[in-house]
Amino acid sequence: MRMKAPRFVLAILAAAVTSSGAWANDVQVAVAANFTAPIQAIAKDFEKDTGHKVVTAFGATGQFYAQIKNGAPFEVFLAADDSTPAKLEAEGDTVKGSRFTYAIGTLALWSAKAGYVDAQGNVLKQNQFQHLAIANPKAAPYGLAATQVLQKLNLTDATRAKLVEGQNITQAYQFIATGNAELGFVALSQIYQDGKITSGSAWVVPAALHEPIRQDAVILAKGKDNPAAQALVDYLKGPKAAAVIAAYGYSR
Repeated sequence: MRMKAPRFVLAILAAAVTSSGAWANDVQVAVAANFTAPIQAIAKDFEKDTGHKVVTAFGATGQFYAQIKNGAPFEVFLAADDSTPAKLEAEGDTVKGSRFTYAIGTLALWSAKAGYVDAQGNVLKQNQFQHLAIANPKAAPYGLAATQVLQKLNLTDATRAKLVEGQNITQAYQFIATGNAELGFVALSQIYQDGKITSGSAWVVPAALHEPIRQDAVILAKGKDNPAAQALVDYLKGPKAAAVIAAYGYSR
């Protein structure tokens, strides 16, 4: 006589398959600090839609490169530039063909004080401030872009003694938010949502003043056999993720 599985066992199995569509996995993701808020929103939708869970670490792109080369367990890398993922690809540390541009970033000059930064950024040229915060240009692409803006405006020498460097763009933001710097360069995504600046005052830096901030994603070698890694990359290319990315001021 054939034995039937208990109904509660069948119910549990059915619920597991229904909720995830397949067996769910975690995916370890290194995320450039400027993309913190968008990936947190995207991760919630991704988990709901696929059952897979995103486990994130946030930091500077240059620091992540060093960690990846030293064996960090990351499976997907969302960088703040396109050169670092390309370098990892050339060095054989990625899944071939997985690299793509997930966002193009925008730089902003921001102050936590309302009305402090004018819409043309003239406050920078007037140079009446004591401290100007930027991210470390050697590790963070937004910091490098900030130095390019200062160079284009012939303000490199005038502002050198006033620069306060954060390890990444999040720390640069914190210097300004806490008043340790009157103003500074941040990622637009940190101060912008749904078409408006969320606090303080800002100048959206024209793209012509710095090299494009193309942000590439790539599946790392450690994620080769994890279906959640490929699923996340596919999801980032889809319409739901695109809507979130645009809401935070990025283009694609």
